[in-house]
Amino acid sequence: MDKRINVAVLVSGGGTNLQALIDYEKDGKLNSGKIVKVISSKAGAFALERAKNANIDSAVVEKKGKTQAEFESGIIAELDKCNAEVIVLAGFMCILSKDFTDRYKERILNVHPSLIPSFCGEGFYGLKVHEAALGYGVKVTGATVHFVNEIPDGGKIIMQKAVEIKEGDTPEVLQKRVMQEAEWKILPASLEKVCSSILKGE
Repeated sequence: MDKRINVAVLVSGGGTNLQALIDYEKDGKLNSGKIVKVISSKAGAFALERAKNANIDSAVVEKKGKTQAEFESGIIAELDKCNAEVIVLAGFMCILSKDFTDRYKERILNVHPSLIPSFCGEGFYGLKVHEAALGYGVKVTGATVHFVNEIPDGGKIIMQKAVEIKEGDTPEVLQKRVMQEAEWKILPASLEKVCSSILKGE
């Protein structure tokens, strides 16, 4: 096996997007990257169970009671330990500072459950995104994988996939469809694409 890029995944909750990444790697499709660590901002996050089941090293860096700088330096220490070159935010519910995002410029990926620039930016996360899409009456939504910079959802777009809105959709139903049809497909594919570009020196 040629060199693969070390990937760390940052999580806060259940880890369904993490699972999509783990499955993609298990299926032999993540040829250019290797998930070496899962870092959670919460101690009881189910994502940590998923990491354990997949024999991936994990760590907890809690945000509670810490300054932004202390929290981020804790994460950086964990990233340094595993020589992570690429970071994926998979349901990571914390905003990262400009210092942090600049340190890993075009090396942090995030998936957002809409077609950016629609329904994105500060305050748009989780079900709120789908509520806004339905409230506005759009007929098509989807998901976007983008690089992370200091502006929420403001980094360069890597991949997008559209998902049709159906009659009678609720935010919960739509959220599930966007995950299954878009997020879980384009997040792993984008990770492979980014790792492959780094290996090629692009």
